Amino acid sequence: MNIQGSLGRVALIALAFGVTACSEPKAPPHVSIVQPTDGATVGQTFKVVMAVDGMKIRKAGKIIDGTGHYDLIIDGSAAPMGEVIVKDREHLHFGDGQSEATVHLYPGKHSLTLQFANGFDKSYGQALSQTISVTVQ
Repeated sequence: MNIQGSLGRVALIALAFGVTACSEPKAPPHVSIVQPTDGATVGQTFKVVMAVDGMKIRKAGKIIDGTGHYDLIIDGSAAPMGEVIVKDREHLHFGDGQSEATVHLYPGKHSLTLQFANGFDKSYGQALSQTISVTVQ
């Protein structure tokens, strides 16, 4: 085999590996509470920092694929897929696209469930939620 033939094979192999590396499946979207951390002890007023990977933050009001906003559920669990998340003292909505909030809670143990929802406040379900526990002093 001549040099040209060998280089052609090397190029084909490189191309095949490059395509394979580029076509690896992406991780599914997920949300996380960056601050506070799970099990943290916090004051009665504390900051919550929220993040999402694999989706984009968008103000509520319109449904656009791949977008949504955060809801924070105090002492409750994730909403089922497609369920409208109510607005009350235990369900904090961040429909303007906020990624940080100041939360006020009474002393004791509490759970914080971050839930991602679409533009009409319908839950993306368990897959786009995270629950942590905090102790409020």
